[in-house]
Amino acid sequence: MDQTGRHRTAAVGAGQAAGTALPAAGRGLALNAATAAARAEPAGAWRVVWATFVALAVIFGVSYSFAAFFGALSSAFDAPRAEVALVFGLSGLVYFIGGLPAGLLADRFGPRRVCSAGMLCIAAGLLVSSWAQQISTVYLGYGLGLGVGIALVYTPAIAGVQPWFTHRRGLAAGIASAGIGAGTLVVPLLAQQALAVVDWRLCLQALAAGVLLLGLAATACLQRAPAATARAGAVVAGLSLRQALATPRFRWLYAMTVLASPGMFIPFAHASAAARDLGVPAAQAVGLVGLIGLGSLTGRFVIGALADRWGRARTLALAQVAMGASYGLWAVAGGYPLMALFALALGLSYGGIVSLMPALCMDLFGARAVSAILGTLYTGAALGNLAGPWLAGAVFDRWHTYMPVILGSIALQALATAAAWRLVPRAAPVAVA
Repeated sequence: MDQTGRHRTAAVGAGQAAGTALPAAGRGLALNAATAAARAEPAGAWRVVWATFVALAVIFGVSYSFAAFFGALSSAFDAPRAEVALVFGLSGLVYFIGGLPAGLLADRFGPRRVCSAGMLCIAAGLLVSSWAQQISTVYLGYGLGLGVGIALVYTPAIAGVQPWFTHRRGLAAGIASAGIGAGTLVVPLLAQQALAVVDWRLCLQALAAGVLLLGLAATACLQRAPAATARAGAVVAGLSLRQALATPRFRWLYAMTVLASPGMFIPFAHASAAARDLGVPAAQAVGLVGLIGLGSLTGRFVIGALADRWGRARTLALAQVAMGASYGLWAVAGGYPLMALFALALGLSYGGIVSLMPALCMDLFGARAVSAILGTLYTGAALGNLAGPWLAGAVFDRWHTYMPVILGSIALQALATAAAWRLVPRAAPVAVA
């Protein structure tokens, strides 16, 4: 044995001897101290959480500002609702499908580089849209450009938070993803106010400048967690992407994502238009998107923390129930009060669902390929994000009512709840003597 090894052995032996000499109270204090140390997060963990909060506020604030531009785009290009809604749906399709390659890139290069590239793509997409002379250019800029950019930021940033935490993973995920709610609450309202005094093209250019300043400042603070960094001769704990895809748990989680996605995203494109059809003033109608953001902000903080106690899988299933129930408020709404209540209720459940999914992925599959696994899971939302808003617009253009859309969303949420419930751990049978 070398000199270092003899010193280590002697230190361990001395520690064991000292431990046997401690009274019971002393050993209890030592155990509590060890437990607290195990639960302590590495240095920089909370900085990454708040940087992710800001980054997600920027990208989704811009994305959901689409509601403010809906009327301006329809008027500028003389386009029906289905064609305008396709801009939002295309963006969502791209960023959810792009989550898988973005996750793979983040697992290889780290979140800082990948997310910064995403911010540049978003700014470029906004600028291209501001120069558009036809709706197809908006598809290219706002749809494709924002979609690629959000993909490069969202999955790497939110997945990068999970390996920093163990004891308070649900709370950390809730705070980080609350940036989506904060951005949804603030940025569409700012865009609506700006549109009252400036042209929509100038407003898009101002958003691009904000992305470059605030977005890049946030992504510069992102870094890979120690637990997600392979040491020499060691492999990061957890399943590989291939191994995770082969598990029944991933298949049920993916089915839930596919089924729930239309109900999540239809209101972002159509709730404001539906409110205007009921006679709600334009400012209040666009403000419904902000109320979804407010509910989402609350859901991410509150539900994320409660799920650490109740169990994340069970809380996820209950949040799916709540989202389906919220559509009942839209069905009976005759004016602003019930539409506002619908927006808050939908946002609360939506925020809880989105905040729980990354933490649940980390629980089920570990840190080894968490970005790629989460990115693959998000591809399940791609079809619903594209088809949901577009079909809702087509239904309204044909029948001049959203009721078939509401009923279809409730049915899909019931199926999503059934899939989520399969993830809830079953209690072990009680042995009978």
